[in-house]
Amino acid sequence: MGKSEAISSPDRHPTLGSLLKGLRSRKGWTLKEMSAETGIPVSTLSKVEHDRLTLTYDKLMQLSQRLGIRLSELFAEPAEREEDRAVTGRRSIGRADRAVRVTTPNYDYHYMCPELRQKMMIPIITTIRARTAEEFGRLVRHPGEEYIHVLDGSIVVHTEFYEPVTLHKGDGIYIDSDMGHAYVVADGCDEAQVLGVCSSREQDFADSLMSIYGPERG
Repeated sequence: MGKSEAISSPDRHPTLGSLLKGLRSRKGWTLKEMSAETGIPVSTLSKVEHDRLTLTYDKLMQLSQRLGIRLSELFAEPAEREEDRAVTGRRSIGRADRAVRVTTPNYDYHYMCPELRQKMMIPIITTIRARTAEEFGRLVRHPGEEYIHVLDGSIVVHTEFYEPVTLHKGDGIYIDSDMGHAYVVADGCDEAQVLGVCSSREQDFADSLMSIYGPERG
């Protein structure tokens, strides 16, 4: 992203708002024109660009569909020129205020290090709100593997081949993501926070990972 993928400038904050504003600027649109193209009110777009408001999953999908771009392109600036690209030594500091936030019925995601393109791993800080497997809905599955580490609270991990297991703060679990799975909060917790690292060789993995948690799923 930007001038260098290897090291992020400390005064840059690749939030959803800044990325959306950059996309609008590259297209040469005013906020009114962006609103007409996406069907999202000018006031909403303005608040997002100024980082006073985030967008729910369905609005992000609306943006990508109306603009004809992949969902992951909303979270990355244009690729740098080949001759300027760093060959090795990529690095990104994962700061909470630079994460891209996506809210779904069961989870509140913070996608870390969004400025790195074509990541082999997707690091996500997730707040889990669903209390039961029934409330969560059907188990989800996607290509690859994932590791979930509990940062705060306790969770129950449901999988299609194993009995549910309870994990507390400091515990973790590594699973085959193709196996149906769901994470819900354990009894006595209002919500829990986990660090998830998902990995896959699938192209456009970020897109497929986001798409399985849409509000239409149930």
